[in-house]
Amino acid sequence: MERSPSTHRARRPRSVLALLTAALLAVPGVTALSSAARAADADVSRNGGFESGLTGWTCTAGTTVTSPVHSGSSALQATPAGGDNAQCAQTVTVQPDSQYTLAGYVRGSYVYLGASGTGTTDVSAWTQSAPDWQKLSTTFRTGATTKVTIYTHGWYGTGAYHADDISLTGPGGSGGTTQPPAPPTGLKTGSVTASSVTLSWSAVTGATGYTVYRDGTKVQTATGTSATVTGLAASTAYSFQVTAGNDAGESAKSAAVTATTGTGGGGGGSSDLPTHALVGYLHSSFANGAGYTRLADVPDSWDVIDLAFGEPTSATSGDIRFNRCPVTECPNVESDADFKAAIKAKQAAGKKVLISIGGQNGQVQLTTTAARDAFVSSVSNIIDTWGLDGLDVDFEGHSLSLNANDTDFRNPTTPVIVNLISALKTLKAKYGAKFVLTMAPETFFVQNGYQYYGTGKWGGQDPRCGAYLPVIHALRDDLTLLHVQDYNSGSIMGLDNQYHSMGGADFHIAMTDMLLTGFPVAGDPDNVFPPLRPDQVAIGMPASTNAGNGYVAPAEVTKTLDCLTKKTNCGSYQTHGTWPALRGLMTWSVNWDRFSNGEFQKTFDGYFG
Repeated sequence: MERSPSTHRARRPRSVLALLTAALLAVPGVTALSSAARAADADVSRNGGFESGLTGWTCTAGTTVTSPVHSGSSALQATPAGGDNAQCAQTVTVQPDSQYTLAGYVRGSYVYLGASGTGTTDVSAWTQSAPDWQKLSTTFRTGATTKVTIYTHGWYGTGAYHADDISLTGPGGSGGTTQPPAPPTGLKTGSVTASSVTLSWSAVTGATGYTVYRDGTKVQTATGTSATVTGLAASTAYSFQVTAGNDAGESAKSAAVTATTGTGGGGGGSSDLPTHALVGYLHSSFANGAGYTRLADVPDSWDVIDLAFGEPTSATSGDIRFNRCPVTECPNVESDADFKAAIKAKQAAGKKVLISIGGQNGQVQLTTTAARDAFVSSVSNIIDTWGLDGLDVDFEGHSLSLNANDTDFRNPTTPVIVNLISALKTLKAKYGAKFVLTMAPETFFVQNGYQYYGTGKWGGQDPRCGAYLPVIHALRDDLTLLHVQDYNSGSIMGLDNQYHSMGGADFHIAMTDMLLTGFPVAGDPDNVFPPLRPDQVAIGMPASTNAGNGYVAPAEVTKTLDCLTKKTNCGSYQTHGTWPALRGLMTWSVNWDRFSNGEFQKTFDGYFG
């Protein structure tokens, strides 16, 4: 947030081949042809036409149908639902250092065909829309690996897709596995929330992947020995089992474990908010062209008021201080006693008053555990001193940057991210269910992770790309609101693979659709950032032309809300769903909106009443 205005080779007869081989071996420096070079190209996949049902395939959600089919009598039909993209996969034996072509026919919207574990560059092909059978094809060269996983999947909320005649053509694998692995052992539960359960188990010799079952139904696959099952109902008992698989098939199920999810509550006190909420930042520690606004004078339309800002004593100290605007800068500033009284009055009226940490000038880098602990202690002191409802995380600049090897948002390794997650979880545990936790990252830190994530995989890209994703994901069950700053931003690519620019409804629609639909991180279809609940999402917009780049007129705000909550009045970007429970809007700032005669507030009130 800114304080100031913005900125096949044919086979030869055996005798001829023997003569040629002998002649070649007689030449200095020439050795025998490698097995990979000698192997004839073949389709090394199994049951690619689904004529034997799903034999050879592991599917999170899929069945075979007799119509439509591309050839033969069967094809795959799979339907994405919730946080599942309906992936079907199989692991095949391949030759190392060899060229392969993956191909198949698909129907539907946003259908992917790909290969992972190649040992070089994993590949995929996809189609945005295929009303009739369309061929997808891609090639890759293996590294040292002898196993590759091929897969197809759809996309969240886009309906069923079909696939048929999938093939992986190249040198035949050597040997291969003749039987499925043993069932996994040691299955146990870890973290349990109101909507998720984390599972872990012991590795199985010869397994190339695992399948998780919830109450006897396949719900997801994993390549490692842990998984988090999400999308569960609160206060509900579930039974889980896991199987191991390889190219010969799937093992028997493991022994079952049970877990009961926690009680609901919307996460972080969001159940205390109105169905649709208006969030605004109040300049409390400084004044600028918008002037100082007393907290008691903030109109009742504002449901969440973020006090801007708590700032660090130094970038890496973790020590946060909240200093109210001095009278020399803000002549009309109220006394501390009046400020506290105004906080209590707002809370009595059902409003939430938070301390916002960071902002344009407040760079916070929790590089050490000492800084983490200082952050927890000092933020707690601010909350307790002023009697606040929670915390808004408004880290900007280089407060969050990814290390080069940090490529999995589910398991971050960058210290500033790991320590921030730990600090926020500590604060949540300390204050309990009513603790309000919000985040206000810039699009650069979130949606730009769709295209780029860190520097390890996308060398040369800014390490801030998507750096908030591990934090959001780790806290998603505790997060009250995410209101991404859809302003002061460059063009960002949406799920339609088109760049969208600030200044109109399409930008807000595309950016918000990504949060509510989920998206592959750094274009990796096996690394999908799951969707957030609509009640956790508010759209960040500047209140006026003075407040920041990316201002949109009230009519464009209305178009945005119409498209996302009603799927009407949409422009060029078509959403993947309709979300009438979208929480609302956030703006920078209450002061700038007051300066502009309350235009933003009036637009919100006029739309949601």
